[in-house]
Amino acid sequence: MPIGDFINQIPAIGFLVIHLAAFTLGTYFAWRSFEANQATFGWAFSLFATAEIVYMTYHLDWTVFLFAHTIAEVLNLVAFATIFVGASRVLLANAERARA
Repeated sequence: MPIGDFINQIPAIGFLVIHLAAFTLGTYFAWRSFEANQATFGWAFSLFATAEIVYMTYHLDWTVFLFAHTIAEVLNLVAFATIFVGASRVLLANAERARA
């Protein structure tokens, strides 16, 4: 592997800590979004947090790399699209209010 071989030196616990931190941020932002009545953003961050759990299943040796990362990437893609939809709705609503 000519590029990125250094990543093999990081122990599995390091990746678990990284994904746990990302999961914590995702759940916090989901909680805050639902609290602010922004359900679209809440669901998007919930999907992101779920993807982080799926990533952790590989590092815990519960699943294989390709399965865990494929599922997690699909969840992240849907989360990203949902964030885009939510942001578009907010921007369009603000534009409508500005016109009125």
